[in-house]
Amino acid sequence: MSVVNRIRILAITFILLMLNQVAVSAERAPRIQTWKTDNGAKVMYVYAPQLPMVDVRIVFDAGSARDGRQAGLALLTNNMLSKGAGKWNTNALAARFDSVGAEFSTFAMRDMAGLSLRSLNDQKLLNKAIVTLQAILTRPRFDNKELARIRRETLIALKAQLQSPEAIADKMFYRALYGQHPYASPPLGTKGSIKSISRKDVQAFYRRYYVAGNALIAIVGDVDLRRAKQLANKLIGKLPKGEHAPALAPVRALKKAQVLKKTYPSTQTHILVGQPGLRRGDPDYFALYVGNHILGGSGFGSRIMKEIRVKRGLAYSSYSYFIPMRGLGPFQMGLQTSNDQRDEALALLDKTLRNFIKEGPTKEEMQQAIKNITGGFPLRIDSNKDIIGYIAMIGFYDLPLDYLETFNANIEAVTAAKVQDAFRRRIHPDRLVTVLVGGDAPQKHGK
Repeated sequence: MSVVNRIRILAITFILLMLNQVAVSAERAPRIQTWKTDNGAKVMYVYAPQLPMVDVRIVFDAGSARDGRQAGLALLTNNMLSKGAGKWNTNALAARFDSVGAEFSTFAMRDMAGLSLRSLNDQKLLNKAIVTLQAILTRPRFDNKELARIRRETLIALKAQLQSPEAIADKMFYRALYGQHPYASPPLGTKGSIKSISRKDVQAFYRRYYVAGNALIAIVGDVDLRRAKQLANKLIGKLPKGEHAPALAPVRALKKAQVLKKTYPSTQTHILVGQPGLRRGDPDYFALYVGNHILGGSGFGSRIMKEIRVKRGLAYSSYSYFIPMRGLGPFQMGLQTSNDQRDEALALLDKTLRNFIKEGPTKEEMQQAIKNITGGFPLRIDSNKDIIGYIAMIGFYDLPLDYLETFNANIEAVTAAKVQDAFRRRIHPDRLVTVLVGGDAPQKHGK
């Protein structure tokens, strides 16, 4: 049977089985098994035989927090991995994945960077995809021509950000929240830093951080434990053991409020308000999670949306959320409003937060939030892509292996008193950063 026909048959099987996947996977949380490879990489594995697929994600503590003085180095290095590896150039690598129906991608954030692969579990197809991924992971070329091309593309993207009030506000927000902490480093870099990064810089970053001792491998799919161990060893076995990246410095709490304004020729003002808020594994995680669902994380059901959009029509979208990271990630509230309603909307956002901290959630709000969160949780782990994202997070941040199994129980254990206590201790309205990016205009008076 030809490769094309094999892919076609397996794809049809995939579609048929996918129809039953929600019912099967929603019954219980996936069982996670973990071990270490001989050279020190941590492996997280879930056997998921419902589909003839295998998902692999390899994560390194190599996000933009490791940029040092060269902002954008982590993302640039990650982008370069698949731009030529082993005996294959960029196009040949892409063609190899396409020929077996595999999906490949790279990613880089503030805490982490990595590579993802989705393949059919047919032995010949999967083997070709794994061999290709292994080359990308262990034998990247870092070709100077490709580096020059990626540099040009990055500079174009940076120029585009200057035309985006949303991007401008986001950069200002992170810089104000984190100051000299590595989380302040813009992941895309700056014009000066991108121009200064050399091939030697990329190679040095790769050698330091893309090592087994700094790696996590997540595997989910229709491969048994024996094959999963073989896959992990094949992918990571040729990497040097190396060392795990050192711990980041603690994030400092804000000492006072700060308001930053930037005039931009637009009819709307982008508003971001927040502070360092939450880390992964935080004891207050579930109380803050439920509380934020009520405050601004549940769309039209949230207080912020009701007060700002539904009752007064001051903004189309308004929200709040926590971004938990290894260190204290942001607590952020945001909205966009017409320039002449900026001050009214901002005052209302502040009032809504203060009232929530002072009064806490109502009994009805708690019941609805817990029902929404626990009721929707099975749908958040109903595919292999969802599961691998979760187990990679669990492994990277050293969360309990029963995190998914106990998630709903932890949510149900949250009370209104716990929410109010957590918000009173953790969120400080008098020490928030406020970023305003938009056009100047006379302000309307609120009703």
